[in-house]
Amino acid sequence: MDRTPRYFIVESDKLPEVFLKVVEAKRMLELREVATINEAVKRAGISRSAFYKYKDSVMPFNDMMRGQIVTLRSILRDEPGVLSSILNIFAASGTNILTINQSIPVNGVGAVTISAETSSMTGELDDLMRQLNQLHGVVQFEILAG
Repeated sequence: MDRTPRYFIVESDKLPEVFLKVVEAKRMLELREVATINEAVKRAGISRSAFYKYKDSVMPFNDMMRGQIVTLRSILRDEPGVLSSILNIFAASGTNILTINQSIPVNGVGAVTISAETSSMTGELDDLMRQLNQLHGVVQFEILAG
């Protein structure tokens, strides 16, 4: 039998509750909201054995993206300041932009592809994506690869 790890992306509301509680305990430890594993598992409502069983196997998709190069694709309106606003959001998040490729706008919109390194990112990737998609002038922002 092949022992190569296989990975799946599953919506969080479809996961067994214990997985979400393990992720929460890990978050509390990482952010130093708690000092010990005992305190984290107690606050999360799981056993130490459940925590140790799953701690190395369950993580948010965003955590898997940390320290990685992520490529994002966007469709932007051809308006002054749109790309500048995007770059400001990247800078504020601590994300290091590696490349920007921009097409010539056609029919009032243009495509921009950005590759970024996320190891110094201060927030979560989904928060960054939400901010980018809410900007005036952004038609669409999506993750292409990472």
